[in-house]
Amino acid sequence: MDLIDGLRVFVATAETGSFTGAAERLGMSNRLTSKYVAELEERLGVRLLQRTTRRVGLTASGEDLLARAPALLDEMDDMLSAVTEDTRGFSGTLRISAPVTFGEVYVKDLLSRFAAPHPDLVLDLRLSDTYVDLASDGIDLAFRIGTPEVSALKSRKIGELQSVVVASPEYLAQHEAPTHPDDLQNHTCIIDSNRRTPSRWGFVHEGRELTVQVPSRFTVNSARVTRDLARRGEGIAFCPPFILGDDLDTGRLVQLLPEFKGATHPISIVYLEGRTLPRKVRALIEFAVQDYRGARTS
Repeated sequence: MDLIDGLRVFVATAETGSFTGAAERLGMSNRLTSKYVAELEERLGVRLLQRTTRRVGLTASGEDLLARAPALLDEMDDMLSAVTEDTRGFSGTLRISAPVTFGEVYVKDLLSRFAAPHPDLVLDLRLSDTYVDLASDGIDLAFRIGTPEVSALKSRKIGELQSVVVASPEYLAQHEAPTHPDDLQNHTCIIDSNRRTPSRWGFVHEGRELTVQVPSRFTVNSARVTRDLARRGEGIAFCPPFILGDDLDTGRLVQLLPEFKGATHPISIVYLEGRTLPRKVRALIEFAVQDYRGARTS
């Protein structure tokens, strides 16, 4: 067993809490991950993990090694990558998490643009509207909409978005358009349950914040579906602009209450604190900042 491989397996096992999780992260068998950790313990002369039938826990020596090993492995990866990246581009695997709709509409294309000059780079994009655990799932970075709340994560803001109130011409032909957010209480609204406060829509007008509790006929955990329902005339939706495409330009949807701006939500990239970022991760973060800025101004 190579010492570096043993350290990688130990870190993966400690972070995922099981040999099975480490095996899935590293693409090897359970038996091999257990064997590597046992050989590492024998080589160091200490027990690193406490085994149970369901999980593994860290001993005091294991906690000490886990505090140091990830940075060592990151520096090793960074050093080896630097030798080859100048001539061959980035290689290895990047694991990225993103919200489902934002990932389907924007992040997949961002990653395609980033990967184009790096044929040896493997991108593993995992879409979920729940906040994944970066350490246990082996995620290098995650896109988040809204203010990150986990203190163990560092974040880099790449942009922001303001949702807009929209409805179809067919709906507006049958209902008088609202002129103030309070008027939404007399309309059929379509709720995106992924929002932090789904039925309370927030606005800013002349520097003042206001929120309104809106009634709903449809509640769905997809911003894209709220747009689709609004297109069909089922009600008024509060949509992030990245899913609207050319709906406003073509007239499929009409923006309502344009003088009342949707509350601003940051779009950030988050990553684990206390880890040395590999060059390819740093490069992707910088690329995302510039790419999103270009997307907003084009």
